[in-house]
Amino acid sequence: MTFAAAFGLAVCLGWGCAGAFNGPFAYRYFTEPPVDDAWGPKIEVWQARERAERHASDSEAPTPAVASGADSGAASDRPSDLRFKYTQFRQENKRALARELADWIQKQAQQHYIADGPIDHWATLEETFQTNGDDCDGLELLVYHLLRDLGFGEDEVFRAIVYRLRDNQHHMVTFWFEDANDPWVIDPTGAMTSGMPRMSEVPGWAPLKVFSENSNYDVEQQRVAQQ
Repeated sequence: MTFAAAFGLAVCLGWGCAGAFNGPFAYRYFTEPPVDDAWGPKIEVWQARERAERHASDSEAPTPAVASGADSGAASDRPSDLRFKYTQFRQENKRALARELADWIQKQAQQHYIADGPIDHWATLEETFQTNGDDCDGLELLVYHLLRDLGFGEDEVFRAIVYRLRDNQHHMVTFWFEDANDPWVIDPTGAMTSGMPRMSEVPGWAPLKVFSENSNYDVEQQRVAQQ
């Protein structure tokens, strides 16, 4: 069986790794989940395990050198046009890096996609390496952690649970919030999308949750007024 056929079968059978209608909706990200949040316990279990692994890894790593001079955070006295050029250049390179990562992880998924089977298990990053692969929620961690390791902020990069509107199939992707109202989507397996589109550019899917090792948010759907 080809990878495409096997992957399509896994999409049909499993919750997490799966398009095509997109109604007139916008989304308000980072809303507090309800007390009885159905996803809360699963997210909390993964958070605790992931934080423990990261803490153990960090304790073994050498302490990084403290930046100085231009990186010290002091206010710049550069002219505004140079600040603008700098900001634009930085954003263009961040986008290029993120797009390159999206292409890379989708190629890796062709070799390292491993379906969970009847019981859905959210792996940690280390577990994904130890098993030499995983389904979408394990492979997505490579994107999430690498972006954070490369300097993307904790308030920019989040794991996200999305669902397909026509059959409520769930899937795990990475959101990069360069725009707080319309994040870039990096899909580790390509089941939802290829490349790196904005969430508003992906038909037939809707965001449900955004979270990290330390946070857990709902996404609130808001109908857009018709013109």
